[in-house]
Amino acid sequence: MTDAHAADPQLRRVLVADDEPHIGHIIRLKLEQGPYTVVLVSDGEEALEQLRGDEPIDVVLLDIMMPRATGLEVLEQLRAMPHRSDTPVIILTAKGQDADRRQALELGATDFFTKPFSPKKLLARVDELFGAPAPDGA
Repeated sequence: MTDAHAADPQLRRVLVADDEPHIGHIIRLKLEQGPYTVVLVSDGEEALEQLRGDEPIDVVLLDIMMPRATGLEVLEQLRAMPHRSDTPVIILTAKGQDADRRQALELGATDFFTKPFSPKKLLARVDELFGAPAPDGA
């Protein structure tokens, strides 16, 4: 398997951790329309394995409710990793209560999207993280 990031250094690498396969598939389809390559994992421990490695990861999209480690646990550990501490993290969750949002932001999340969310708005937000202006209506 060839690494698209190595083949095209212009591609941004996005780690998507979500235990709902259809959500991960939708996110992958939308992001790969832009300058992104997606690494998709289905639980928190798989996300941590990816984050502990040396492969570039430019942004992380995390579900809160996942098996083996929650998104908030992953976020907390990610922020403690010297090589990942500044990596942007967007939380994607069905848990939309203010307390969940507050906790995620306190742990260092960059943004918080409640499911169901607009894949177009998510792509626009990821683009924004890398300096691309948000399109009108996104």
